[in-house]
Amino acid sequence: MSTPSLAALPIRRLTLRDLTACADLSEDRGWPREEHKWGLLLAAGKGFGIDDPEGGLVAACVVTEYGSWERSDLAAVGMVLVAERHARRGVGRRLMCHVVSTMGTTPLTLHATPNGRPLYEELGFKVMGRAEMLRGHFTPGGPEADVLTRAATAEDLPSILRIDEEVFGVDRTPLITRLPAFADQLRVAEENGRIIGYSAAWPNMDTHVVGPLIARDTKTAQALIASLAACTDRPLRTDIDTRHEELLTWAKERGLASVAFNTVMTYGITDLPGDWTRRFAPLTVAAG
Repeated sequence: MSTPSLAALPIRRLTLRDLTACADLSEDRGWPREEHKWGLLLAAGKGFGIDDPEGGLVAACVVTEYGSWERSDLAAVGMVLVAERHARRGVGRRLMCHVVSTMGTTPLTLHATPNGRPLYEELGFKVMGRAEMLRGHFTPGGPEADVLTRAATAEDLPSILRIDEEVFGVDRTPLITRLPAFADQLRVAEENGRIIGYSAAWPNMDTHVVGPLIARDTKTAQALIASLAACTDRPLRTDIDTRHEELLTWAKERGLASVAFNTVMTYGITDLPGDWTRRFAPLTVAAG
């Protein structure tokens, strides 16, 4: 029996049962396996993939939808991967076309690598910003921000959800309510008993990823990062909107080095909703 062509292989929905295959695909492309992150994305979002007749996956991606239960107001596309042995044969284009078609009129966003950006531009995605990935051991130094931070409690969740929707611009309840179980740390910044920011540190291979990072101002964002760093021996990793130049400079002065840049792109909208001045870093670039 002849092997079917790539174009004939069906695209199907992925589930948590595909977690290992997704991690294998990451590894195949030289990315970390990131099983913890894959688990969150497959549970909170919709995975799409193409099975390889010889085993494993030809390609995969995940779409995380935000908005009301009735309709999605925004969807983030992430983890778009094609196995090395099938690269440069139109598989990524086919998978992305399927996603765009499936999502209909729902606006889309993604963080594109330099390699992926040309394809997304051809499909109609527009550049609207950049994020800089930083990584390294955080070294405290300089004057401490005069901002109170503390570990979040269950009672804080409604306030966290309110500020998150206000800043992000759409309801992310299904994702944010998973943070207490997903992250090793979840902290809030407070002023006069009112939450003015929050952030999490979650395990990713040998690092702790700082995200989401939502804060009233740069000083509050700094206090949250420093408080998270104080409770881990791992290197930190985060992806900061490049418009937040003051925070980037501060983080680099404290041991975090630039690793890469990703291009923030949108489809169906000219800009992201919400308040970018208080949105410093995503939970993960894969989830927008």
